[in-house]
Amino acid sequence: MPDLEHENHWRAQGFALVAGIDEAGRGPLAGPVVAAAVVLPDDYEHGMLNDSKQLSEKRREALYDELVSDSRVIRASASVEAGEIDRINILRATHLAMRLAFEQLEPRPDLALIDGKPVKGFPGEHRALVKGDSLSLSIAAASIIAKVERDRFMLDAASRFPGYGFERHKGYGTAAHLEALRRLGPCPLHRASFAPVAQLEFDLR
Repeated sequence: MPDLEHENHWRAQGFALVAGIDEAGRGPLAGPVVAAAVVLPDDYEHGMLNDSKQLSEKRREALYDELVSDSRVIRASASVEAGEIDRINILRATHLAMRLAFEQLEPRPDLALIDGKPVKGFPGEHRALVKGDSLSLSIAAASIIAKVERDRFMLDAASRFPGYGFERHKGYGTAAHLEALRRLGPCPLHRASFAPVAQLEFDLR
């Protein structure tokens, strides 16, 4: 289970306010990539808070509600839409979402712990932590916020773009989603630069 060991280490080095940052939605064929930045209280404890991928949807939703209703938790999120993902690529879009989420935090943290690899052009001190969502409690919290907010976006998208099954697969490339793509063609939420969508567009010409 993640804990505050990494946060406490960097606080001891003089970084008083340490944020955790994670994203959701790098892999899907449709929808935005969403990043969240979270600063937890120094003494924060939670026996169930974990990497969002290790939790059921029901548990993620419950933890999300706990986090956003806790006045001690400093948080922000940002998303980058499909069109921008196509324009700048998914890696740059992910980094952009992370930067935007970090910049919204008030007060601005002294250091960010980021899940994965270093982020080029990040607007502050940061340390990359591979598999950070399973190690750092603040990154795990960010993973939950990013995942739930993206899932809720895709649930809403299901009513605006019916037939694709966004309410079930959230934009990921499942067999049902690919079948819907072949049948309906892409909608504005689809990432035209991603191979299954791009190939379909080529076939439709």
